Amino acid sequence: MRLFRYLPLLLLPLLAGCVDDRVAWEGEGSQVITIVREQHYLWDKNLDLSLVVSRMPDCSRRHALGKGTAQTRIDLWQYRADTYVLQIGERMYATETRTCEGLEKLTAEPPGGMGTPLGSFFEKGGKLVFEKAR
Repeated sequence: MRLFRYLPLLLLPLLAGCVDDRVAWEGEGSQVITIVREQHYLWDKNLDLSLVVSRMPDCSRRHALGKGTAQTRIDLWQYRADTYVLQIGERMYATETRTCEGLEKLTAEPPGGMGTPLGSFFEKGGKLVFEKAR
């Protein structure tokens, strides 16, 4: 009977391979863009990607970005003062920090270009990092 009590402890190493990490870019006026990566099962090579947009204390919202892998790179641009563009491979999204409600999938580059490059989210040394644009 005691063996069943310790069974969950034996399963803990299986969970150690799962991913649940996040990293944020902080802009002016308490604007924050956060990327969240979650791997729910050790054997699943895909990660769920999410975007958290916030301008505290006024708004905060989490948006699903779909699937990615550990090698998925997300580039971030500032299109306007409160509007941002993310590029994930071939996919592009526009979001805003005025209400934090908006997330639009783009079919083409925005008029006038992507804006000012802010940097990229990517995996480095097994962890998600943000590197500022140079």
